[in-house]
Amino acid sequence: MLTRIKSIYMFIHEKGTVTTQDLVDEFGITPRTIQRDLNVLVFNHLVHSPCRGKWTTTGKKVKKTS
Repeated sequence: MLTRIKSIYMFIHEKGTVTTQDLVDEFGITPRTIQRDLNVLVFNHLVHSPCRGKWTTTGKKVKKTS
């Protein structure tokens, strides 16, 4: 799960702003699973939703590990 959440974060970071549907299409998982993963990222202040259904990264610095 952590690898998937990291991949979701990197996808949002690279694209700038994405929709929940973009994430569903990219990762092939259900909208509910995407929402749970996004909740983890929101809790850690890594992403936020500027408007309903759209996601972007925050300015919080993160360590990129291999």
